[in-house]
Amino acid sequence: MNAAQKLRQTLDSIIASLESGKDSGGDWDLMQRLMGRMPVDQAEVERCLSERDLLGLDVLVTLVEHPERIGGGAGRNPTDVPENEKRDAMKAYRKRLKLSRLADESRITGRLLTTGADSSIDAIIPPREYPREVWDALVADGELKHTGQGFFAPA
Repeated sequence: MNAAQKLRQTLDSIIASLESGKDSGGDWDLMQRLMGRMPVDQAEVERCLSERDLLGLDVLVTLVEHPERIGGGAGRNPTDVPENEKRDAMKAYRKRLKLSRLADESRITGRLLTTGADSSIDAIIPPREYPREVWDALVADGELKHTGQGFFAPA
């Protein structure tokens, strides 16, 4: 189960518990922890969680699940992104991918040593420091490929 599926499952659990009158405090806490890691507007996340706005949370979860469907018209054209910004973004992407793979390879197991297995990570959510238009421009240039749900893989 990936993070987007877990978000949807948690939101469905909150809705079901509200309909049945049960306490859903643990689900709200889990939703806050999960949404804090997602590439969405964190101020809007805090507002939705503090006001317990289920419709707003549903929109945010849908944005995480399908970022290409919502708000695609805003921002710069991918062809307008300067080369130096694309180069810096690609450098940050490679560094984040390398660190993710290293962390996966060096995880501690129940044994005294690490597993020694190669990482199976092939796509990551790109760094938030660069807007979506930069990543779309890198996809258009053939440097990256969009694998869905906000994840990008090297081409």
